Amino acid sequence: MKCIIIDDEATARLIISKHCSDIKGLNVLEEFSNAMDAMKYLNQHTVDLIFLDIHMPGFNGIDFIQTIKNPPNVILTTSDPNFAIEAFEYDCIVDYLIKPVTEERFNKAINKASNSVKVAQKTETNITTQDSTDNVLYVNIDRRLIKIDMPSIYLVEAKGDYIMIKTETKNYIVHSTLKKIEDKLPDHTFLKVHRSYVINVSKIIDIEDNCVLIKKDIIPVSRSNRPILMKRLNLL
Repeated sequence: MKCIIIDDEATARLIISKHCSDIKGLNVLEEFSNAMDAMKYLNQHTVDLIFLDIHMPGFNGIDFIQTIKNPPNVILTTSDPNFAIEAFEYDCIVDYLIKPVTEERFNKAINKASNSVKVAQKTETNITTQDSTDNVLYVNIDRRLIKIDMPSIYLVEAKGDYIMIKTETKNYIVHSTLKKIEDKLPDHTFLKVHRSYVINVSKIIDIEDNCVLIKKDIIPVSRSNRPILMKRLNLL
C-alpha cells in the first residue's frame, strides 16, 4: 500500500514512519507537517492510505477529510480520544490510534486498512457504465445491464454489501458500495448526507432538525454533513 503521513509533530511522523518500515508492502511516499501541503500533493498523486493527525494548526484533520473529494483510507493518529465517535461518521476512516502508538495496535490498524483495500479491489464493477452525455447510469442486475436516468434517482441507501437505488418509478438493489455510486453521480446534484445515504438535493421536500424528507423517506443527516448540505440549498 502507498501511504502518506500528515502530522505537525516531527517526532510523531518519525514514529509512524518507523512502524511503516517494519511492515512489508507498506510504502511511505511522503510526509507532511500540514494538511494544505498534503492536499496539493494529492491533487497530483494517488495513495491508498493516509496517517492523519487531528489537531494541527490552521487546518485540522477533520477539515482535511471534508475538503478532499473521494478520500482514500484514513487512519487517524491523535492524543485526543474525544473525536472517536465523530470520526467514524466518515466511511474513509478505518481506525483511530491514540498516541503513543504501540506496534501491536499499529499492526491491527494496518490489517483493517489492508482488508478494506482488498474488498474494494475485489468488488465487481456492478455499476458498470456512466454515460455523461445522456446523463444515465447502467447497473448490473442478474447479469443484465439496466439503464437508469440519473435525474430520476432521489435516494441511494447502503444495505450491507448492497445498495438500494430509489427512483421515481422503481427501486433497484445492486451488489456494490455507496462510495462506488457516489463517485459516478454528479456532485452538483447528489450529496452524501450520512454514512449510509446519498440524496438528490433537488428532491428534498422538507428539512427539520437533522433529517430531510424526500418522497416518503425520512433521511438522517450527520452533524458533519449538515453544514455542507445547508450551503448547497438556495436559502431565502
